[in-house]
Amino acid sequence: MELFNIKECDIKGKKVFIRCDFNVPMDEYGNITDDRRIRSALSTISYCLDQGCAIILASHFGRPKGEPDDKYTLAPIARRLHQLLKIEVQMAEDVVGESAQKLASELKGGEVLLLENLRFEKGETKNDPELSAALASMAEVYVNDAFGVSHRAHASVEGITQYFDDTHKAAGFLLQKEIQFFGTLLDRPVRPFAAIVGGSKVSGKLEALINLLPKVDKVLIGGGMAFTFLKALGHDVGNSLVEDDLLDEAINIMDEAKRLGVKFYLPVDVVAAEKFAPDAMSRLCSVQEIPHGWMGLDIGPATVRLYRQVLADVQTILWNGPMGVYEMDRFARGSNKIAHFVADSYATTVVGGGDTADLVQRVGLDEEITFISTGGGASLELLEGKILPGVKPLLK
Repeated sequence: MELFNIKECDIKGKKVFIRCDFNVPMDEYGNITDDRRIRSALSTISYCLDQGCAIILASHFGRPKGEPDDKYTLAPIARRLHQLLKIEVQMAEDVVGESAQKLASELKGGEVLLLENLRFEKGETKNDPELSAALASMAEVYVNDAFGVSHRAHASVEGITQYFDDTHKAAGFLLQKEIQFFGTLLDRPVRPFAAIVGGSKVSGKLEALINLLPKVDKVLIGGGMAFTFLKALGHDVGNSLVEDDLLDEAINIMDEAKRLGVKFYLPVDVVAAEKFAPDAMSRLCSVQEIPHGWMGLDIGPATVRLYRQVLADVQTILWNGPMGVYEMDRFARGSNKIAHFVADSYATTVVGGGDTADLVQRVGLDEEITFISTGGGASLELLEGKILPGVKPLLK
């Protein structure tokens, strides 16, 4: 996909609206615990500053219910941007109200304004044309650098692009990098190419799996979704998470992998627990011996060894979805072991954002991965072969 790039736009001295993804994790005291998404936007912001632009930054944070909520203010983001850019970052009290309009109209070249949380406006997630027009009226150029929300047809992502012609809208450096990286990964991977697919449900990864099968050499399944495949093969998986309506689809996927000559691997052992709780009684067992009424919450050591052997000769690894309930330390061991092996691999390693990116960051391996996507849902839709709503208006 060829996108209009920010370098192809005449932005010198202009007022630029940059849609960013500053939806970062914070602790209960409002302190940012991982600023990777903020740092990822700095190259685009700095480039615009070098061009003498007046910059209006916009982002959502959390899930406010379409109205102002102090819990979801972007004030901590403004403070972190000030620390990273080493210049003053003005903060609007609203999104398109009196404060935002006044500050935007007075903004001069070399200055930065951050609007308040976009989702304080009900029209943002509804792709409301009035909100799109109000946002667009603040600037002369629109730049999308928010890969993490580009799969959403929201007012600041898709709707706003209708108010700028092709010479005044473009992809930022981060968005361009994400699209190009996944394009190369799927079209011209260095082989052997393995996909590690985990997470809780098959339904969330179904289309991605179907689209990946003709492109990969090996598929390794983990997480809760593995039990739908195991049950489809006739195993008694106890009370493990299973999507019974997808058992036939699971068989079809495995049959298609066999037809294409793709090696398809499922766990051979699990850490099973009597209930979904960090203090639950647990034990290691093979997938054929899960106790009645118990549930599998992590892959076991034999599966870890098997997956290490399977990955030993691959040249490209794509990982989307943890291998177990990594948020609970007792059921994070399998995911952590795989993370260390992927990080130590000589292959090109790609982590598909979301929970997997969080997992890799938790174990301190984010610097060892070739590429970590900033968007879980967006990267998944790319893997499904879709053109994202926020990307389509920027295509050449």
